[in-house]
Amino acid sequence: MQKQLDPVRGRVNELDELTAKNSRMIADVDSRATEGIRNAMSKATDADTHAVDAGNRADQANQTAQAANTHVTSVETTVANLDQYQAVTQAEIRFRPGQQALSKNAKEALDQIATSLKGQKGYIVSVQGYSPGSGGTAIENSREMAQMVVRYLVLNHDVPVYRIFTVGMGNAPISTEEGKMQRARGGRVEISLMKNSLGGSTPASGPTSSATAAPQSTNSGTTAPNPARPPL
Repeated sequence: MQKQLDPVRGRVNELDELTAKNSRMIADVDSRATEGIRNAMSKATDADTHAVDAGNRADQANQTAQAANTHVTSVETTVANLDQYQAVTQAEIRFRPGQQALSKNAKEALDQIATSLKGQKGYIVSVQGYSPGSGGTAIENSREMAQMVVRYLVLNHDVPVYRIFTVGMGNAPISTEEGKMQRARGGRVEISLMKNSLGGSTPASGPTSSATAAPQSTNSGTTAPNPARPPL
């Protein structure tokens, strides 16, 4: 009996060992599979995180590009408007023949213009002198009258000289309100305050007719600044 059972026991033990070995192999495979799945999920999570980060960076890049485009458009608009000036105040100062200084009325008119310029930016002052006569004499006389105005604005009111454009027109014909061309009948200087739309604020308009410096006459005088008058 014993001899017959020994082979059976040996076979059973062998089967137990194979079963245990298979169990260990199955456990090892399961462990490796679990680890592989865990690693795969971790990599998938990392990939998703990188994708989200890449998306955020793309959004930021797009926003930066849009901001840059907006800035460029703003700069282009600014550059395009740099030389766009409109007359907001005008005045005319008349001179008697041989007059060498500004009259009281002329100074008052210039004071009114200069006062409106305090703290302003984006403006220029056009000063054009006209004088009767002919040739170089008329041009020189008109230039001297214009320079009287420029010196007063610069010395008495600290108007930057680079903001003033001066020209002696001599006896050049000008257009009247009726659209006709006529030459100067007396010495005079026309002052135009030109404002750029990019400036900080608009200078105060000239006084109304009730606050005129002085009416025109055959003597030296001025006409008050007139904001409604079109540019010459």
